Amino acid sequence: MQLITFSHRNRSRLGAMLALDGQEYVLDLNRARPDLPADLVEFLQVGEDALDSARRALASPDRACLVPRADVTLLAPIPRPGKIVCLGHNYYEHMGIGKTEPPEFPTFFCKTANTVIGPGQAIVIPRVSSQVDYEAELAVVIGKPARHVTQEHALDFVAGYTIFNDVSARDYQKRTSQWMIGKSFDTFGPMGPALVTADEIPEPHRLELSLTLNGVEMQRTNTCNMIFSIPFVIAYLSAVMTLEPGDVISTGTPAKTVLARSLPPFMNPGDTVRIAVEKIGELVNPVEEEA
Repeated sequence: MQLITFSHRNRSRLGAMLALDGQEYVLDLNRARPDLPADLVEFLQVGEDALDSARRALASPDRACLVPRADVTLLAPIPRPGKIVCLGHNYYEHMGIGKTEPPEFPTFFCKTANTVIGPGQAIVIPRVSSQVDYEAELAVVIGKPARHVTQEHALDFVAGYTIFNDVSARDYQKRTSQWMIGKSFDTFGPMGPALVTADEIPEPHRLELSLTLNGVEMQRTNTCNMIFSIPFVIAYLSAVMTLEPGDVISTGTPAKTVLARSLPPFMNPGDTVRIAVEKIGELVNPVEEEA
């Protein structure tokens, strides 16, 4: 399933994407199944019963509950995650400046929930920064509480996957050894377009990932090039903290392309950034300056 959070007639709803008769629709799950919560985190907290109910509704969609895709506004699938945990330097081609050997342990940092925006919403260049950069990433969404899980069973705790842009103000990020402040400006966490459930992506380490800026390809990789696998990351984190339904783990960004390294490095107002991840779709955001 492609689960979404969307706005229709000024109300936030839970939905699922589907194609019918060659047209794209959103199934309003809150109309089709009034017992389901409108918040995707609460939906995941209900567990398998909620997923089964949504699957049944999607298998035989009530046309009265269908809304044309063009009539809704997609929001971030998880508009207010409890945690956003990100990895740094998690691709072999992007291990860090001057590094020739992969790290022994993963580097983690957190972004704050104020960063999250949805597809089509603007990344805002803050007035205090002139070095705002993009980072295309595959994000993992946790589906049930995870504490001290093993790598063998780690994927059992994954609800699904989405796309994340770890937007970063490099000038603020480099002021200290801690990255969070440069990562946590408002609008610096575009997410979407959907949460694709784990059953549709049984092998998350075989996905093509790319980013274009104004139509020019700036990043490209396959998730098979990750240094630390998703099961390793979940097991490692769950030894430290309880991962909760709706928590987002963003798995790191690849290196920039050779062409990108020859171009001006940062985003500017008027730009459009587009991230594509195989089996998930595209996340597109314009770039604006702060008013």
